[in-house]
Amino acid sequence: MHNWFECKVSFEKIMENGMQKKVTEPYLVDALSFTEAEARIIEEIRPFISGEFTITDIKRARLSEIFFNENGDRFYRIKIYFITLDEKSGAEKKTAASMLAQASTLKEAIDILDEGMKGTMADYTIVSVVETPLMDVFPFSAGGEKKEKSEEELIAEQKQ
Repeated sequence: MHNWFECKVSFEKIMENGMQKKVTEPYLVDALSFTEAEARIIEEIRPFISGEFTITDIKRARLSEIFFNENGDRFYRIKIYFITLDEKSGAEKKTAASMLAQASTLKEAIDILDEGMKGTMADYTIVSVVETPLMDVFPFSAGGEKKEKSEEELIAEQKQ
């Protein structure tokens, strides 16, 4: 089970016109505690931000699952209801869950969710799909190694 934390990082960003602007960007990290989340976001962000930065907020993100897609450049929060039948009363019971899908478009996010949910036997209904302001997600990889970014991701980040 993953413990996801949304961390907001505030720093001076150089805009396309050369001006500096103070921005706060949200990131998602997988960590065991708030303290570890802060340490991990500092470690992950340090290579990409020149100058000083501060972690302005850390809050627990209640996510059941994250579906990654190499081609996606945005993250969509998808709220679903798992539908089960109460055997005693015969009534439908809906259990809410929030998931995150990395995609380029809203339709692609739904397709990625459907693809990821193919193996499950549970019936579900999509309630809402919302684009999030998340800049990146840093999952905890086995063995403590960092996820290596592809050449395309590094080039795209340098252009920002």
